[in-house]
Amino acid sequence: MALRPGTGSYAPSKAAVEAMVKILAKELKGTRITANCVAPGAIATNLLFEGISETELNIAVDQSPFGRLGEPEDVAPVVGFLASDAAEWVNGQIVRVTGGDV
Repeated sequence: MALRPGTGSYAPSKAAVEAMVKILAKELKGTRITANCVAPGAIATNLLFEGISETELNIAVDQSPFGRLGEPEDVAPVVGFLASDAAEWVNGQIVRVTGGDV
């Protein structure tokens, strides 16, 4: 997560979710319920376009190894996997879906 000016409330809220997932994974012991979160990179959504300048948008595209913004369709399969029985051994993880932009 980039710690950019103007993200003073956004960045800590993301950090809180990541901490909560790690705690929940332990608190849910014995329930067969897993707790994970998906941390997407720059995804082409209305929320992104409303909160970013054209300059910042160009930087995000330039920093991506794929040379583009992510699409919701890039993130959805990861969420689907984590919601499936195939992910029963994945617990307490933050899965970064960023296209390689770290």
